[in-house]
Amino acid sequence: MSEKPAGADKKIVAGICGILLGALGIHKFILGYTTEGIIMLAVSIVVGIFTCGVGASLMGIIGLIEGIIYLTKSDEDFVNTYITNKKGWF
Repeated sequence: MSEKPAGADKKIVAGICGILLGALGIHKFILGYTTEGIIMLAVSIVVGIFTCGVGASLMGIIGLIEGIIYLTKSDEDFVNTYITNKKGWF
């Protein structure tokens, strides 16, 4: 069996959290993207209040898309893109 690259263990957790809790930005915090996570959380809560949930819905869609992207990438691609190169969005 081959060794998984360092950071590949976050792929499944971040992907599932992106799909289920994407509007809250939990998947961003798991990957170490604090600023992006705070942006998603703030938009979901603050903008969501003023737009009757539209802001939270948009963040939920972004989280869903990102979760699917995380889970469909190979371990090597995931680590290169999100752990090594620190790509914060999509």
